[in-house]
Amino acid sequence: MRTFVSAAATVLAVLLAAVAVPAIWLDRSIVQEQGFVELAAPLGRNPEFQQGLAAAAIGTIDTSAVPGFLSDLVRPVLENAAASLTGLPGYPAAWEETLRKSHRLSFAGTDANNPEAASASSLTLDVAPLVALGSEEISRATRLPLDPPEQTLINVGQPEHKEWTERLRTFAPAGYLLAGGSAVALLLALVAARRRWTVLVAAGVGALLLAALWTLGAQAGSAAVLATDSGNEVANMFRNEFVAAASADFQTWTLAAAITGGVLVLVGIVAGLIPRKRARVTR
Repeated sequence: MRTFVSAAATVLAVLLAAVAVPAIWLDRSIVQEQGFVELAAPLGRNPEFQQGLAAAAIGTIDTSAVPGFLSDLVRPVLENAAASLTGLPGYPAAWEETLRKSHRLSFAGTDANNPEAASASSLTLDVAPLVALGSEEISRATRLPLDPPEQTLINVGQPEHKEWTERLRTFAPAGYLLAGGSAVALLLALVAARRRWTVLVAAGVGALLLAALWTLGAQAGSAAVLATDSGNEVANMFRNEFVAAASADFQTWTLAAAITGGVLVLVGIVAGLIPRKRARVTR
């Protein structure tokens, strides 16, 4: 009976961990605003993406208030602003604020207390902070007042992707509860086991298998996301870079799981050999 309870608890611990770890990663790195910003912030240092995003942001600036006879003078200023936007001292802060506003649009609730999120029907980048930075630079160069908009939206996904974010926001935090259940199940397996080293070996093998499963799942998920086309070059570039960054970040988690699994197997094998050696010595 004890052997059955121990085996069942070990299997349960592995199954719970299989869901808990990806859920916790999604919550910490995607659902939570700070984790999302930290994950996506390096994208702002990609030269190709920087220039594409800057050109898109500057291209949305409304110059209708500029007199017609000055339009030829303003055009070179716009082109220069697009080329130099990423080099401005305020660009890193504007890019971070862009990520924060975009995250709120995509992941905040859509009730009356979140009017910004209600305006977005799909995954959206709000580049208004970059537009404001560019408008300020153009106004400084031309002495012409420009009023930047509060929102400048670039869709980076389809409406169904917005539904996915709502589900993630609802279910991803459950990963912590599942992780706690996995730890309790593993502890129960150790207490009930006649040979505790077998539990360690089984848990280690389970962790190694999960690491491989998570790697395959991440590759399949990345391929599915990359297969979608937003119809916008800048949006596609953001999608490609963000998926690559997310995959690399999750890979560190799978590597940690594989290392933990290997250590558990090694410790279990050593713990199983020690009593045998003592028995031989006593003989």
